[in-house]
This record gives sequence, structure tokens and C-alpha cells, in this order.
Amino acid sequence: MTENAMYDQASGLRRMTQLTSTKVITVTGGKGGVGKTNVTLNMAISMARQGKRVMVLDADLGLANVDVMLGLRARRNLSHVLAGMCELKDIIVEGPYGVKIVPAASGTQNMAELTTAQHMGLIRAFSTLEEDIDVLLVDTAAGISDMVLSFSRAAQDVVVVVCDEPTSITDAYALIKILSREYDVQRFKIVANMVRSYREGRELFIKLTRVTERFLEANLELVACIPLDDRVRQSVKRQKLVVEAFPRSPAALALGALANKAAMWPVPQSPGGHLEFFVERLLVNSRRPREVPVSE
Repeated sequence: MTENAMYDQASGLRRMTQLTSTKVITVTGGKGGVGKTNVTLNMAISMARQGKRVMVLDADLGLANVDVMLGLRARRNLSHVLAGMCELKDIIVEGPYGVKIVPAASGTQNMAELTTAQHMGLIRAFSTLEEDIDVLLVDTAAGISDMVLSFSRAAQDVVVVVCDEPTSITDAYALIKILSREYDVQRFKIVANMVRSYREGRELFIKLTRVTERFLEANLELVACIPLDDRVRQSVKRQKLVVEAFPRSPAALALGALANKAAMWPVPQSPGGHLEFFVERLLVNSRRPREVPVSE
């Protein structure tokens, strides 16, 4: 399919869904192990409990684990879509409270290194999606790959999860710098995860902003401090989410509050306010050449 045809397809979807606004939130972090997937899924479940129609896209295309964390068995995943074996709608599985899950492949090297044609195929798959949803949460891979950048710069809100480790702060800054300088993403919502107190979370945020304010024009907002809570580890072992297994635990309460806050973030009514605009922005950004990062 040509790029013009892909534009036509996405535009056609826009005409069919003019009345359905979809909030698109990308959850990323730069470094692995900071708890992105846990934050994403607990937000999804909490929003679904509020009556929102929620979809989670597992965009970690090489080490997918969203379905595993929920104890779901996905017979097909995005690799089957890209191979032309099925459509995107055929791989969607339903999680707790009706949350729709788009599973990715796990342990598949070629999924972690998509070609330009495969990247475009993924975008084309989304342009055919007709699910009626209120919120699309995108759980990215670790690092600053082209796929991570594509989903981050196409979303309406970028949530960056950091923890109090030097490598986490450094990697989060690197991600923010590339998105800010190369792709004009200027607003980032920061989640301080696994902190021992609100004060520690605030200090972590200050560490990050001290560097970004010096070198970048990006605007950072601290939206949540998620406490270090052993109930999170216990719930993961049970293949449950902490907001389900231990709803009154400190981490569950903080994650629920984050979801409540995120549900109130505005959905643009201009281009960017519908899921098909998200697809079109992915298409445009996938063709944009990467610039050489400016190092500090």
C-alpha cells in the first residue's frame, strides 16, 4: 500500500469516527526495570473501573510482558499481524474489567528491530482498528529506539517513569532531550516510582528538572509519587495487579490517584483528538529522518 493510500485510509476512519475522542497516553522511561508496565496496567484497570473504555498496546515489541503480567494467554500477537496472518482486531484479548490488550511478541529479535516497511505495516494495522475506546495506553520498550520515539511523539501525553537511581535519571533525561530537541515534544508528565516517601519523590523530580531546566526548554510536571511497596511484588507473583489484589495498599492508592488525574487530562478537539490522528502522526513521524543528537 502506498503512503497516499495509507493517508486516505486513516482519513476515511476519521470521517467514520468524528464523534469518538480517544486519549492517547504513552508510558515510557528510557531505562528498563523502572516499573513502566506496572504503572501502565494499574492505570488501565483503575480507569476501566471508572467506566472508561481502555485499550493497552504492548509496544515492547521484543520483550512483551503485558499479557503475562495479567495471566492471559494470547494465541496471536503483533508479529502475526505484521506477517499478514491476521488483522489487528483478531489479536486483541480482554483483561480485567474489560480492558482490551494488544499483545506483542516476546523473545523475537526481528520484532525488536522492525524495518521501515514493517513499521509502516504496524501503522496501517492501526488505521483499520474500529474499536470504540476512550483511552489508549501505550507501554513502550526500554531505551530510545525509533519505535519508542514514534509512539512517544505521536501521543497526546508522555508519561516518563523514573526511580531514584543515577542510570534511571540519566536515561530519562536522554529520552526527554531527544524528544524535545528533535521532535518538538515539550511537555512531559513525570512519575517518581518506588520511592520511600513523597519527599524522596519530590527530590528525585528536582534532580531531573535541575538538568532539563539548564539545557532544555521542556516542561516537566510531577504527576505521581508511587511508594515502594512489597504488595506490588506480591501481586506480580500472583499475576494480579496491586489495585486488584491489595486495593488499600499505599502503592494501589497512589496508582489509583494517578489514574484519576490522567482521566482528567484534556483530549484535544483539534487534530490529535482522535485515534486516527494518532495513526496519522505515527505515519508522518515514521518518515522523518533522525537528526544527530546534540550532546552536552
